[in-house]
Amino acid sequence: MAWWIWVLGGLVLLVAEVTTPGGFFAIFFGAGAILVGALKALGWEGPSWAEWLVFTVLSVASLAFFRKPLMRRFSLSGGKTVDRMEGERALVTEDVAPGGVGKAEMRGASWTARTAGDATLAKGCRCRVERVEGLTLWLRAE
Repeated sequence: MAWWIWVLGGLVLLVAEVTTPGGFFAIFFGAGAILVGALKALGWEGPSWAEWLVFTVLSVASLAFFRKPLMRRFSLSGGKTVDRMEGERALVTEDVAPGGVGKAEMRGASWTARTAGDATLAKGCRCRVERVEGLTLWLRAE
């Protein structure tokens, strides 16, 4: 393949990285293509399979070694951050008997509430969130 095709392909991949929320993947393949294009422009002649092999090795190696530091540098995480609610206070809006289900309000939203202790939680009582399971708050009286 001609050197300019590799460079053009690399530039397309770099533009794709900038225009999509990909999380720093295409940039390494774009850089690999541009490097192979540069090698070809400098006079490296080899079979087509060798070009693809060099492209693959350069791209995957740079992805493996540089993606994590790049993500850290730009304060991006690989996964989603979950908000922790344990220890916060909730207001009981409906009586909750031990083993029963009721309602509580926290952060301006209504939640299903269960008691984490042996005591009945009365309406209007402020409680601590012990754990969260889905959309259910497990509460303990203060």
